[in-house]
Amino acid sequence: MALETPGLHHVTAIAGDPQRNADFYVGTLGLRFVKKTVNHDDTGTYHCYFGDEEGTPGTNLTFFPWTEGGRQGEFGSGQTQATAYLIRPDSVEYWLERLESSGIDVERDERFDEILLRFSDPDGIELELIASSDAESAATPWEDGPVPVDHQLLGFHSVTLAVAEFGPTETILTDVLGYDLEAETDDRRRYRSGPGGPGSVVDLVETDAGRGRMGVGTVHHVAFVATDVEEQQRWREAYAGQGLSPSEVIDRKYFQSIYTREPGGVLFEMATTGPGFTADEDLEELGSKLVLPDRLESKRDRIESQLPPLEGPTADSSGD
Repeated sequence: MALETPGLHHVTAIAGDPQRNADFYVGTLGLRFVKKTVNHDDTGTYHCYFGDEEGTPGTNLTFFPWTEGGRQGEFGSGQTQATAYLIRPDSVEYWLERLESSGIDVERDERFDEILLRFSDPDGIELELIASSDAESAATPWEDGPVPVDHQLLGFHSVTLAVAEFGPTETILTDVLGYDLEAETDDRRRYRSGPGGPGSVVDLVETDAGRGRMGVGTVHHVAFVATDVEEQQRWREAYAGQGLSPSEVIDRKYFQSIYTREPGGVLFEMATTGPGFTADEDLEELGSKLVLPDRLESKRDRIESQLPPLEGPTADSSGD
């Protein structure tokens, strides 16, 4: 049986100031701060997760904040151009007003018969809110959030990946991940996985900008859903069959992961759906304190001394 991912698990990007980052994604976009931990490979850097009330796979944008002179990234091929969340059609005006009242430049556009709002976060990461008439939610509403439940983000709609040429990345999407070409324009191709639904779309665009440089304001990697570790081993074999070099399975505490860099240069992760963010915090307490994997707990004092201050995000209710 051919492998087929249902779609996006999470997207991880690089931010600058962690407090500004948290205030924007909670206070302005209304996502919940579901986990404050550290980069397991660089413990002097936070790893912050923002999602729905439970941190459901398919809703989480996560960040490595690079402070103290972290270099600015440069957009180019091999990078994620935009990350898009799904909203209901009757939420378009709400979000347009909310973003503009927060001083954010917003561009209203239409793509493949869907209305979208395009803007950037404080570090320059491009975001989109896409309205779909058949919108169904992958998200659990955050009842205590600053955005009314009826207008909250419904989980991912898609990512747009910028590549030098369509072919190599298209092969991985279709022959390995189980995506099908659904629509295209002169400069964009849209692929959809499985039965569709939230987070099932990947768009490809070609760019002649040259290879991008990782840094503040760029996306680090895109993660797709894998059911379990057994399925991940099958993904590893499928990637290897395309001449790629996938990692071993890595324990990220909240999910298990494998990584590979696809031929167009984008780092792909396959992440399991469990055990989830309640593995080390109760649902009501998610994101309220710094949590560490067991192997780092003995180093807590040193790790905390290296991290900049990060208080609970400000839930700005402007636009309600």
